[in-house]
Amino acid sequence: MSLRINAVVPDFKAETSQGPIQFHEWIGDSWAILFSHPKDFTPVCTTEFGAVATLSEEWKKRGTKVIGVSVDGVEDHKRWGTDIKNASGSDVDFPIIADDSLTVSKLFDMLPEDAYLPDGRTPADSATVRSVFIIGPDKQLKLSMTYPMTVGRNFAEILRALDALQTTTKHGVATPADWMVGQDVIIPPSVSDEDAKQKYGEYETILPYLRKTPLR
Repeated sequence: MSLRINAVVPDFKAETSQGPIQFHEWIGDSWAILFSHPKDFTPVCTTEFGAVATLSEEWKKRGTKVIGVSVDGVEDHKRWGTDIKNASGSDVDFPIIADDSLTVSKLFDMLPEDAYLPDGRTPADSATVRSVFIIGPDKQLKLSMTYPMTVGRNFAEILRALDALQTTTKHGVATPADWMVGQDVIIPPSVSDEDAKQKYGEYETILPYLRKTPLR
């Protein structure tokens, strides 16, 4: 069965480029983003790791830890970090899980149970290990997405989604399409007009079930 929204994510022990971790313990009381890759020293993944490294201060502002997964070993991860820095200009200051056993990839339902890494493998052997998981402080999965090998992920969108998740969780609202911080939010249909006015003040009714209000 696939890992679903609001399910508690698997806990596991793993070796990383920054030492051993117990995943739930590592998350602690923070938000967390686990993003995975099918192989070190590959072009698209190198640009993605660079993008995450460049956003280091943005993750910190949001109280969010980031951790990578790639199905190679720790020493490869450390050597790859030099390439990532050379390509992006940013240090890789987050851990990268060594998942050469495919344990984490299978726990997060990115590969079949019988998947293995053949001799002379290519990234295609673990192609579906190109996913993003946003996890709340309650250790529950809040959002996931999986990309094909050829399409680099938009980490500005992942940052935007994180902002929306943190806003909706804190304020009990929803966000419309393309929402950015500072824009109006949606009042949930479960909130009556009377309660909405009391809680949010003035709001705009676009449709009986679509009401927007600024966050106050």
